[in-house]
Amino acid sequence: MKTADLFDEFGAKVTFCDLPLRKFGRKPSFAAMIETVKCFEDNTAVRAELEKPGAGRVLVVDGGASTRVALVGDILAELSISNGWAGLIVNGSIRDSAEINKMEQTVFALGVTPCKSAKENWGKVGYEIRFGGVVFKPGGFVYGDADGVLYSDTKLY
Repeated sequence: MKTADLFDEFGAKVTFCDLPLRKFGRKPSFAAMIETVKCFEDNTAVRAELEKPGAGRVLVVDGGASTRVALVGDILAELSISNGWAGLIVNGSIRDSAEINKMEQTVFALGVTPCKSAKENWGKVGYEIRFGGVVFKPGGFVYGDADGVLYSDTKLY
């Protein structure tokens, strides 16, 4: 699976996430259904979702583009692997990037920071979220590799 090839073949059916997302992790790509979390500088809802079976889905997190605190670190990335999540997309920052880069996971994020997030139970799961020119809908599909992230309301293959 290459996002460039998908864009060429399905251009009208996909939306490119137009953000300067950085790719982390050793796994080269994902193609999966999504679940969504909307939160701001608090990763409680992110952790709660990653503790559930991922069933091969990707967790898309709208952190409001904050780069002040990390919404995912090595512990949550490891949790995502052990619970069967295909990857993570974070409209915000991560931490422990060196450790995440050694993991068999694909994580996209705006950047890195050493600062941890709040733990105040802020956040909503399973709602439409918008960033990078994309409306991410729970049950939609994402395709991500070194060239970026594409979204489609329907499975492409």
